[in-house]
Amino acid sequence: MPRVKFIATPEAAELAAARPAEPVEIEVPAGTTVLQAAQKADAQVGYACGGNCACSTCHVYVKEGYDSLSEQQEGEEDILDKAFDVRPTSRLSCQSKIGSENLVCLITRESRQAYLDEHPEARAEKEKKAG
Repeated sequence: MPRVKFIATPEAAELAAARPAEPVEIEVPAGTTVLQAAQKADAQVGYACGGNCACSTCHVYVKEGYDSLSEQQEGEEDILDKAFDVRPTSRLSCQSKIGSENLVCLITRESRQAYLDEHPEARAEKEKKAG
């Protein structure tokens, strides 16, 4: 089974969170979406639309293993047009099915911010520990 490693970009790592933005890694079956892997690993990847390809909050950069992902469809391309700082290795994690290769995905600032907005308990836990 392929392994997926999630690493926050330096910009995303600076955001306040309940825990440090340390890399997390998980093994998942081929055919799993990157977002499903992130949720299973408790990586801080946003998904405001619930993983329905209706927003860009699950935007990640694929650092390794890009070619093993499922092909990008027109709907994903349209939604990626709304994302911030799109790069040649940008993908929506909800639409990217994992192939047989290991992946390294960088969590964008936009995605981590969306996660923290969607999970206020993560911010509350940080404030509780600081206070």
